[in-house]
Amino acid sequence: MRRAAGLGKINKQKLAQAKYKDKGSEIAEDQLNQMSRQLEVFRTNLEEFAANHKSEIKKNPEFRMQFQDMCATIGVDPLASGKGFWSEMLGVGDFYYEIGVQIIEVCLATQHRNGGLMNLEELLYKVRKTRGQTKQAQDVSLDDIKRAIKKLKILGNGFGLHCLDDGRFIVQSVPAELSMDHTSVLNVAQGTGCVSVSDLKTKLKWEEDRAKLVMDQLVKEGLVWVDDQDRSGRLYWFPGLFPET
Repeated sequence: MRRAAGLGKINKQKLAQAKYKDKGSEIAEDQLNQMSRQLEVFRTNLEEFAANHKSEIKKNPEFRMQFQDMCATIGVDPLASGKGFWSEMLGVGDFYYEIGVQIIEVCLATQHRNGGLMNLEELLYKVRKTRGQTKQAQDVSLDDIKRAIKKLKILGNGFGLHCLDDGRFIVQSVPAELSMDHTSVLNVAQGTGCVSVSDLKTKLKWEEDRAKLVMDQLVKEGLVWVDDQDRSGRLYWFPGLFPET
């Protein structure tokens, strides 16, 4: 018959476990401190890099995108406006604020035509055209436009990006809630810019009532134009999916 473990042995085991636990906590704390020091060194080097390449970051959109990717790896947001190193050194917070204002102006000026949906490339073209009217304006890229739109989300759900199946992005500038059904319709219309109820029944395998309900919602939101002149039946046009002529 085996004898039960003595009290002394149990106490020794508990003491050993406590030592292992304390040692593990000590190692984890050392690793955390080491990582913090490494991040601080990285942050310092990043600030020095930014100071040395300030002009290129402001003027070269591709270089600016790569710089911001580096910032993201250590949790630095150079787009944040207000006081601080990044705002004072680079002015990027003000830069994206300026682009955001120009995006809003362009979207408001074109809503009567596109209903609040615009191809991202068209928006970039119009923002560049607007900025070209001012001297010494920094060039902007698609990445700059995307980042500025993300910052505009603070205004609510009036601005957003929707990626189509073909890789294109559609900018939404009206406070409408686009569902998965609406996105599916946009993907069907991405080639020609228009759809019909029969298209949705064939390509999405929808019932007619569902297709009509979704399109009626888009018409109500002002995102599509109705065309009853086609002999094959009613067409729904998305002006935001074809360039302005």
